[in-house]
Amino acid sequence: MYCRLCGKQIGDEDKFCPYCGGAQEFSAGGAQGASAPFGGAGGQEVPPLQGGGQNGSGYGGYPYPPVSDSGSAGWGVLGFFVPLVGLILFLVWHDEKPRCSKKAGIGALIGVIVWFFLGVVLGTVAVIVLPDVVGQYAAAALPLPL
Repeated sequence: MYCRLCGKQIGDEDKFCPYCGGAQEFSAGGAQGASAPFGGAGGQEVPPLQGGGQNGSGYGGYPYPPVSDSGSAGWGVLGFFVPLVGLILFLVWHDEKPRCSKKAGIGALIGVIVWFFLGVVLGTVAVIVLPDVVGQYAAAALPLPL
């Protein structure tokens, strides 16, 4: 039979492809797709596709392009300035892109902490300073009664 991912010929009882490491699905009646891999019919095995890759996909034998998980600091910056987006990316990419997920999650966590403390400090300054400033301008603008 042929591997369902890379298209190379493998043993009939192999659970994993020795070339690409892809798991082969088995059902109760034997190997799933063993008699007709890649859309063959009538019990005839169809050889792997040619060109662009081992299975014709252009991605080195895999049906999808490889996932880029660079862990760029840009995801952390995005998570810092927009913590909700960082949290969503962390939850969505947790299994698929662990490095990018970690950067976005850390950026979101730091962003929430910084924005919280910045709000507390600015709120405290506003409560302490604003009444004095408003009082001075109000006193200067209104004439005092005699």
